[in-house]
Amino acid sequence: MKYLKWLLVVPIIYFCGCGAENISKREISIEKKIGQMVMVGFRGTKINSHSPIAQDIKNLNIGGVILFDYDVALKSETRNISSPAQAVELVSQFQNLSSTLLFVAIDQEGGAVSRLKEKHGFREFASAEELGKLSLKNTFDISSANAAQLRSLGINFNFAPVVDVNVNSKNPVIGGIGRSFSNDPRKVANCAKEFIEAHYEKNIACAVKHFPGHGSSQSDSHVGFVDVSSCWSDKELLPYRELFEEDFALAVMTAHIFNDNLDSNWPATLSRKIITNLLRKKLGFEGVVITDDMQMGAIANNYGFANAVQRAVLAGCDMILLGNNLSYDENSAANTISIIKEMVDSGKIQKSRIDESYKRICKLKGLISQSE
Repeated sequence: MKYLKWLLVVPIIYFCGCGAENISKREISIEKKIGQMVMVGFRGTKINSHSPIAQDIKNLNIGGVILFDYDVALKSETRNISSPAQAVELVSQFQNLSSTLLFVAIDQEGGAVSRLKEKHGFREFASAEELGKLSLKNTFDISSANAAQLRSLGINFNFAPVVDVNVNSKNPVIGGIGRSFSNDPRKVANCAKEFIEAHYEKNIACAVKHFPGHGSSQSDSHVGFVDVSSCWSDKELLPYRELFEEDFALAVMTAHIFNDNLDSNWPATLSRKIITNLLRKKLGFEGVVITDDMQMGAIANNYGFANAVQRAVLAGCDMILLGNNLSYDENSAANTISIIKEMVDSGKIQKSRIDESYKRICKLKGLISQSE
């Protein structure tokens, strides 16, 4: 597989992905390292040097941006995407503003969760559920076309595939809207491998989601607290085990679900037991861990923003995702960086912990920056 070749050169180049040619020669400030841990959404189909998001990129050194086609808070069809040409120009503006490679991310799963719509001139693709009914070759070919469209726009990070097992076919946020490949965890893993490989061939990162499994839930974590303690089972970890064993997954997105089987106090995103002990130590994942949107109801309505950011970092998450779509705050990136910096200054978290996340982020950026 092509991306395995990347892994052989990463130790040499991964700091280049964050704009540091040689870490021993160029010291990166703690503020800039923390900036790389933040990914944020914004409003507008075009930007200039005075736009809030432009200031976040230039002054705060944020690690990435996320694109949406619909503004939930405003209930508006105008957000970030209006046509292929417009999207190309917007992404180009981002990269020109940034002194380092910027993650430009999108949720382009196919089916119901597709930010690139036909009405805006894009090709739409089959859902995970539909792909799960096809041959693995067809899954690869369709995923390759999906990835090629992203590559043509300059988008380099797809928050997909969903590897949640379709335990509950009526699940309002997963199975009920066709986002799971199958109720068979091994089939989920095999389909995910094809999806991921197709993206890696186009130098696009993927984040498998939603760890440790959202497929059995009966409610939507976008809206509020979700407890899967009575319906979750260990088989929902199988796709992750298989992907990790074969080094397919380079990034994982957390779930905001509460699971008493794994942690009796905190939802997955905020749980050290789940992120560090289970994901990192037991399952052996060494890549980037990114939170699901921290403004979703499951977190925002129950834990408080500052507390949630602190808990996510302490849990072991590398990147904090702020969609700025369910609610909007143009200062969210600055506030998040300030919260994490205060943790370092007060001794709640060691600088070495920030360094760990920074290195993982740079490593992944190094991978997707390699030419074909």
